Amino acid sequence: LAIRLVNVPKTRRTYCKKCKRHQPHKVTQYKKGKDSLYAQGKRRYDRKQSGYGGQTKPIFRKKAKTTKKIVLRLECVEPNCRAKRMVPIKRCKHFELGGDKKEEGKQMYSQTK
Repeated sequence: LAIRLVNVPKTRRTYCKKCKRHQPHKVTQYKKGKDSLYAQGKRRYDRKQSGYGGQTKPIFRKKAKTTKKIVLRLECVEPNCRAKRMVPIKRCKHFELGGDKKEEGKQMYSQTK
């Protein structure tokens, strides 16, 4: 059973808007920040939920997508630049950052024991 995945190298030489030329960039995967407890919607929701009366808002249960779009976070490695930018790529089930390169003609097999 060959596993199909997207493998992205940890460094990429690409254009930097701040340096105005191609520079090596460090590649990481974008992650969502922690939700603030003090956002207006969260404060309103918590206020409405408190006390008696059970769940007050509908809980969404009809999720259609099984994957998320992968977003790469590129950071310029130039010491006095460090400009960051996001680059979205397509949807995929398995995403890997800086994994082993697949040699031509060989398939990667998952080791299950």
